[in-house]
Amino acid sequence: MRKIFRHVGLIINYKTFIITTLSVASTYICREYHIIADFPLTLIATAIVFPIVFSIGGAYKRREVALDEYGGIKAHGRALFFATVHWLEKSPEHLKEELKHLLEELFSECKVMFSHPVDELEIHEKKIYDSFTKLSIFIKSLRTHGLPSGEASRSNQFLSKMMISFERIKHIYQYRTPRTLRIYSDIFIVILPIVYGPHFAHAADEYSWGIRYVMPILFSIILVALDNIQAHLENPFDLDGEDDVHINVEKFIKNLE
Repeated sequence: MRKIFRHVGLIINYKTFIITTLSVASTYICREYHIIADFPLTLIATAIVFPIVFSIGGAYKRREVALDEYGGIKAHGRALFFATVHWLEKSPEHLKEELKHLLEELFSECKVMFSHPVDELEIHEKKIYDSFTKLSIFIKSLRTHGLPSGEASRSNQFLSKMMISFERIKHIYQYRTPRTLRIYSDIFIVILPIVYGPHFAHAADEYSWGIRYVMPILFSIILVALDNIQAHLENPFDLDGEDDVHINVEKFIKNLE
């Protein structure tokens, strides 16, 4: 039950109640002063619903790309671990532990970076590339343990692909969907439910007294809920929504065998 309330709380929050209250108040005032009009409902679909749905689609695609690239980093990190274990004639145990430590450090730094504000990017990015540097030095050290040059080159390709995937994820983390579109939606989500007070007042004559304010309430809840869904998808790393990308460092390292 608690989980259900948490899910509902992600799309219905204080903003929902504020805009719903303003919409109902606008409808009430318009009815009291006989300010009525029959506005076309297509304006709401054109001005708000379509732009928000477009933003939700864009944010969801960004999340899917982030998941793919995160999977790429994990897969190539595991491939590098297998290379260390299986490509050497006698792989020392300390090499496995050293690589585990380096991969854990890399994934931990990635988790810290993506869960912190963008203005701290430079600090955390430097630490991540320090981890990549240590991995590069580690691959070079494998030559002294008998790793052939061709296999060492392939291991460097694993590292290169990990860095490419990291850069792609970093750009998703760094850049959002169009900010002007978000500002536009935020403005009209507040304005339209209030402006449409005369329309709701006009339509209220067709309903009994108990349900006259159902339409402004529903319109406000639907519009704000769509906006909240888009906001939660906007940053897939903030660990604030149900659809966020979770970097599980402990599980990845534990399964490296």
